[in-house]
Amino acid sequence: MDPSLISRDPEIMSGALCFTGTRVPVQTLFDYLEGSSSLEDFLEDFPSVQRAAAVAVLEAARTRLFADALAA
Repeated sequence: MDPSLISRDPEIMSGALCFTGTRVPVQTLFDYLEGSSSLEDFLEDFPSVQRAAAVAVLEAARTRLFADALAA
């Protein structure tokens, strides 16, 4: 995962994995998508997260998921 997209600092959001430069946990994006919200809803509610960063995190998660699935 590109470190310019996400970061973890014990002094920010209790060390939760966040979008770099924000206090928005990456988990919140997945929670939105797991519920009935869209990427657009997430971006509207968290304007400090850039679309490119959210899409890149989703792409990285997808890539990791398929790489792990193929290895099994």
